[in-house]
Amino acid sequence: MAQDATVPKLDFEYWLDKAIKWGQATTLESQKDVCLHLPQLQEFLHQVYETLKHLDPIVAIQQFPLIGQLLGRLCWNPFVIGYDESQKTLMWCLCCLYSSEPQNPVALKANSWIRSLLCHLLSSSKWESNEAETSTFISTLGYTSADYYYHLVKNTIFSLVAEFRGNQFNGLNTQGRVSDSRVNAVSLFCLPLITLPDLTPLLETLLLYQGGASKEILSSEFLEAVNDAFLKKKISLPESAVFSLWLRHLPSLEKATLHLLDQLASIQLNSLEEVACVIKDSLLPQAASHPAIFRIVNEIFKNALLETAGTPEVMTIIQVFTQLFLQAHQNENKEHKFPLKSYFPYHHQPLVTALLRCPFELPTTHWPQHLKHISDILKELVEDTNITSLADLFEIWFLVAHFGEWLDIAAEQLLKAAVEPDALLWLLAFYYCPQNENQQRTQTMVEAQAVYNHLMMLFRCTVLSVKDLEAVVHSITDVEKCCNQHLITHLLTNFLLFSSGGHMIAQELICYVTEATDTSKEVCSLLIRTAYRINHSGEENQRTVKLLNELLQKLTFRV
Repeated sequence: MAQDATVPKLDFEYWLDKAIKWGQATTLESQKDVCLHLPQLQEFLHQVYETLKHLDPIVAIQQFPLIGQLLGRLCWNPFVIGYDESQKTLMWCLCCLYSSEPQNPVALKANSWIRSLLCHLLSSSKWESNEAETSTFISTLGYTSADYYYHLVKNTIFSLVAEFRGNQFNGLNTQGRVSDSRVNAVSLFCLPLITLPDLTPLLETLLLYQGGASKEILSSEFLEAVNDAFLKKKISLPESAVFSLWLRHLPSLEKATLHLLDQLASIQLNSLEEVACVIKDSLLPQAASHPAIFRIVNEIFKNALLETAGTPEVMTIIQVFTQLFLQAHQNENKEHKFPLKSYFPYHHQPLVTALLRCPFELPTTHWPQHLKHISDILKELVEDTNITSLADLFEIWFLVAHFGEWLDIAAEQLLKAAVEPDALLWLLAFYYCPQNENQQRTQTMVEAQAVYNHLMMLFRCTVLSVKDLEAVVHSITDVEKCCNQHLITHLLTNFLLFSSGGHMIAQELICYVTEATDTSKEVCSLLIRTAYRINHSGEENQRTVKLLNELLQKLTFRV
């Protein structure tokens, strides 16, 4: 059944018709058409190989009678065999058709034909010349064939780079300008060679090239192919070229952002440093210094958050991305730096300004005051204005969620510093329960206040038992009575990490609570963020760091 399901996808007639029309790609039109179809052709050949490797050669030829004509024609098309891994895939397909024990003259003839094609492909890969005159000329110059073609390609690339870069400085002197159609044609002809290291200067020049037309002059196939090669790390490009690519071609930026999310979702990350390293390596935070790129990436993150119902992993990615973006913005040359309001143009600017303040730019003694300032602005914005739309409320919440570090600090400061608890508890209650329909947020505040008061009575106790925290644990696990178990779990986790006697019972309680409430991932994210903040704040608290590592090992194993 599996084989039958794959057959309709292998459209041999379509590709054979194409191969016949292309011939050996000797005309300009056929060359352009080949270049446009190379990525799809390579994918088709890969599907053919995946099918052939499970079939006997005789069965394969019977099932796909056009396969010999198609492979034979493609093997003589220089554009096809020069593109990425197509040559290798063609060889694999031919090897699948080779009979190890030919039983009749037809099989023997097929084997002979396959051997000749393989020899042709192998010789093509060495840039060999078939013309005696050319070989003699190259030898006279003191070059081997490989050297000659290598230098020929380099000189051609150098010539095109000089031509296009020179064209950029012609200004209004249209006589010396390169036509947009020529630039477009060159971008098409780059398709088979994109992963060639020597082509990088030309790729960079094309990506940074600004023509006279209002519409995009580089082919979309070229932009897509460059982006794919970059994401798969088949090529390396300067940052400026990558940023220009994403500004020129929105689908490439969207694909790069989704690729980052997929990449982070597919690997086990045990520290915020690892998350930050992967995100920074994507170049997206640096590219987001351009407001247009930032807003598009931000919109994709927002959709990912909505689609995953606000999972802790996506929240952490958004928060780390925001921190890295702010670092990149701070390092920008002042002449090219956009004002920060350009990135959040539709939000309440006093709130944006307050949230954008980096915690470690302030003395820790000023944190409670700044958090109260954030809470007061937010409360006034949410409760004292006519925000009737859930979409507007979500936008405010999403803005606050970008700066989750301030929320984590608020939860810590409630326990570690002399603060006015109401403002900080309200800030946390809004984050965990932004809607106040049916007085949900008000009820959350009442529960959080009661738990907070109970925890503060125990905070200085050097010896604690599980029974001392029985009421708090019960309020979390009793879902019917608990309006927001996530906020109370956050407070309890911080209490166990930072109180005098919490270390002794932390593992037992946290493992019990996360198992009972299915919040392992959420608590894991909180612990990872806390470890990162302690490591970067200079706090010397070896006991807490050790406990964090032990808890992370247990919870990561369970997740």
